[in-house]
Amino acid sequence: MIPTHVKRPRNVDWKRAAAILYGDWGTSKAYVIGLAFAVAGYASFWLIAAMCVLTALVGINYMIMCRLYPDGGGVYASVRHRSEVISIVGAFLLIADYLVTAAISALSAFQYLGVPHPEKFAAAAILAIGLLNLLGPKQTGGLAFLVSIPTVIVVIVLALFCLPHLGEALGHLQPLHGTIGQNWFAFVGIVLALSGVEAIANATGVMKLDPGTTDQNPCVTKTSTPALLVVMAEVCVFTVLLGLAMHALSGLQVVNGDVNAPGAQGVRDYMLRYIGQIFVSGSFGPIAGHVFGLIVSIVFGLLLLSAVNTAIVDLIAIQFLMSRDRELPNIFQRLNKWGVPNAAMLLATVVPMCLVVLVKDMAGLADLYAVGVVGAIATNLGATSTDRKLSIKSWERTLMFATFLVMAAIELSLLIDKPNARYFAVTILAVGLILRGLVLERRMKKEAKPVSAAVAEVSDRRTELPTAPGGDAILCAIRGTGRTLDFALREATKTGSQLYLLFVREQAFMTEQDAKRKWQDDEEASRVFNEAKQKASSRPPLFAYAVSPSAAETIVDFAATLGASRLILGAPQRNALINLLRGNVIREVSSFLPEEIDLLVYA
Repeated sequence: MIPTHVKRPRNVDWKRAAAILYGDWGTSKAYVIGLAFAVAGYASFWLIAAMCVLTALVGINYMIMCRLYPDGGGVYASVRHRSEVISIVGAFLLIADYLVTAAISALSAFQYLGVPHPEKFAAAAILAIGLLNLLGPKQTGGLAFLVSIPTVIVVIVLALFCLPHLGEALGHLQPLHGTIGQNWFAFVGIVLALSGVEAIANATGVMKLDPGTTDQNPCVTKTSTPALLVVMAEVCVFTVLLGLAMHALSGLQVVNGDVNAPGAQGVRDYMLRYIGQIFVSGSFGPIAGHVFGLIVSIVFGLLLLSAVNTAIVDLIAIQFLMSRDRELPNIFQRLNKWGVPNAAMLLATVVPMCLVVLVKDMAGLADLYAVGVVGAIATNLGATSTDRKLSIKSWERTLMFATFLVMAAIELSLLIDKPNARYFAVTILAVGLILRGLVLERRMKKEAKPVSAAVAEVSDRRTELPTAPGGDAILCAIRGTGRTLDFALREATKTGSQLYLLFVREQAFMTEQDAKRKWQDDEEASRVFNEAKQKASSRPPLFAYAVSPSAAETIVDFAATLGASRLILGAPQRNALINLLRGNVIREVSSFLPEEIDLLVYA
């Protein structure tokens, strides 16, 4: 099987790419600010500032990543050429992060909106967004762009209301308490803001190509770099500003990991709404403050739902890429008419739904967070910075390696300090490796029982296969001597191409004797080939016979191996029930067939 030629459409421009990235990265301020205060109180600004510096460093590194790896996949693609095992580990760590990202973003959205039983609304929203992703990233990216515009406006307005209170905030600002170790673990606890950055590296495979580049030599820097710069600047600047402004609020108290305010309990998970409500009320009265707080809730609720979309888009992308590389079952790369793999969408939707319904709590979901994405980023940076074959400038390599060291230290701290996150990431990794093992076992069994192909000239001499002028060849897969065979013979004569006739004996279970069987031992195949000899004109066809558990895979194998320019199949005569039970060969072949081979279906 040659599935590596399957590609998804490249139709995401820099604005949509930025919107998809902002949907994840931009949401960090919605919950990280409150979490930081819950960890360090009125000294939390220093942690927020340090996190934003790290965010900027990682963002600069990922501009380089997008230049080096324009086909998507993030950590999976960057490590694969050096170690398949490490790339698989990095990919499943990233999958674990995206699963939690979708769940925590949906739950946070409905907590901002203040609805009862937010976990039920969150699960319904994840399902709706997953179904919407069946239309492809271009359409969902367009919706993300529409959501990002009012969000940026509201953030700017909120920042303007914060500016008069910065002096008061500086007055409340306290130095960090505790030891260096305690402050380090507090910092590690708020690195959730980094989770969105892998989204951009994962989505380069659906970005528009730079002018003058092709699918064979792709480059997407004119899409990825502007998207990263715009979002990174917004995230870092406004997170620092709003994090400082939060210190202007008087009377905030940390109680059992949550934050209580005068007249409002548990404001940790909707701190921006509370900030807006208090500051606007001070300028225009409580009614205006209440209205602005409601606007903040709606806008950030929609942005958090956009983060769900980003997580699902990236989950689909990485599953597709792994399936294309034969690390996951083929079903994860079978595209619908909008270029989306349906099976990948289903998994990316169902698992976060289950997580949000079972856990129900932001703190519980946050406890599962960060190990996956920090591990993936560290793996990505470490592998790329130490790869001497890549064209990276010296300063880029040095910066990347230094950032890797910081990320590796954070990952070790998370593994120690967050046991639930460790268990969750290890569970996802174990399940993923088991699935990969099953796929590899199935592939090895097929390769251990190679397709029995007896290819000979009409004279039955064991010589090399002759080729047509220019090397043009047509492969026709047949099961009988009807009109499909006649059509293939006419096409070969008309075009002067060499015709190969392939007879596949599909058999679910194979023995060693089956693998050694030749077409002369198969009565039906012998009858078909003998009649084809008689019908052929001056240029006789060559015969190929195969015993295989999958006719579609074998047909694609032969077409790719022979370098055929065209593949001819007859329309199936089976009824609908048989097609349902055994699958549609034409549909399966068209899913895996390399793009350079034309598929002709004779009906």
